[in-house]
Amino acid sequence: MIRRLQSFKNDFHPIVNVLLVGTVFARIASSMSLPFLAIYLFKYTDMSGVMIGFTIGIGSLAGMFGGFFGGYLSDRFGRRIVMQAAIYLWAIVFIGFAFAEVPIIFALLNALNGLCRSFYEPVSQALMADLTKKEKRYAVYSLRYMAINIGVAVGPLLGTIIAGMNGRLPWIITGCIYLAYGIVLHFLLNKYGIRSIEGEKKNPVSIAESWGVIRKDAAFRFFIIGGIVSAIGYAQMTSTLSQFIGQNYEQGVTLFAWMMSINAIVVVALQIPFSKWAEKRSPLTAIVVGSICYAIGNLGYAFSNSWWILIVSMIVFTLGEILTFPAGAVMLDRLAPEEMRGTYFGAQTFTNLGFFLGPWLGGFLLQGYGGQTLFIVIAIISLVSVWFYRLGEMKAPLAKQKSTGISA
Repeated sequence: MIRRLQSFKNDFHPIVNVLLVGTVFARIASSMSLPFLAIYLFKYTDMSGVMIGFTIGIGSLAGMFGGFFGGYLSDRFGRRIVMQAAIYLWAIVFIGFAFAEVPIIFALLNALNGLCRSFYEPVSQALMADLTKKEKRYAVYSLRYMAINIGVAVGPLLGTIIAGMNGRLPWIITGCIYLAYGIVLHFLLNKYGIRSIEGEKKNPVSIAESWGVIRKDAAFRFFIIGGIVSAIGYAQMTSTLSQFIGQNYEQGVTLFAWMMSINAIVVVALQIPFSKWAEKRSPLTAIVVGSICYAIGNLGYAFSNSWWILIVSMIVFTLGEILTFPAGAVMLDRLAPEEMRGTYFGAQTFTNLGFFLGPWLGGFLLQGYGGQTLFIVIAIISLVSVWFYRLGEMKAPLAKQKSTGISA
């Protein structure tokens, strides 16, 4: 294990390694607080259920539209400036949650939280691609996804323990961790000469011209539609699946908690070996196999009649997650023109529409037709997403040819 970690350290740029390690700690920190936002608002404010739902939802809505602008700004003015601004503002947002009292302030803070996430995450992925050879980018995106899952697996438990001491403390600690991360990243970005790298990559294209390129890129449109459709299916894991299990199984809450833990464990344990398999294939192949795993997992939920079938179905579903998330990033990386990589990664946040539509559609199917129909439909939807990715790949060579004239 030590030898493997040493190999990873030597394979990638020091900033990439810092971003990977930083992702672990940042996700641990945010997972200590954000998953409990609804409970926190219910306990410490007199906000209604509707207002709490609006406050939580506005973060995703702001993030969906903010990614394009953050990505464009990183192409225009440099990754370093946008990333650091997002991290420092994020720190203020988390500390603000601890001391806010007025409902509109909570809504504003969560909107800023969504914007910070939509600015930081696409830009950090674009910077990783800037600093990594093409043949190693799948490995980088896989490691990044594994880092996210390590953080998500550890953070909620720590948050529960710390909140038991003081409900506001997880927010303050999260803000301090982000502030420290921003300071460390600031010095290291300057130390390793990112400023000079950015000087060679700045995008002279206006935001209107960038939007025109995105809008006319048929390959990218199909990619986004595929991402939205896939997200509709994936969103069921954190919305209707828990309801389905709670309604149909004794001790459903405990069972669902075990399933979510198994999801994180499988990602951490198998991300590296599966990424090595996927590196030797095309991104579309990984997405096809991953989508089939999604479909099989959902069919398992639909026809389950015991704990072990649900757990096996979750493992198969998670294998799809391991393959599709990094492959989607690689496919987007290959599609994006070099001078607009940040813009393309930022515009990828439009796929968040699927995470907005998914719970609504899933709730409608679960309530009106039952869990079996719900998960059969979701299995079909998971396979349909492949068709859009395939159309995007077919259009990609033409899009690349058109993009070559953008900076002429």
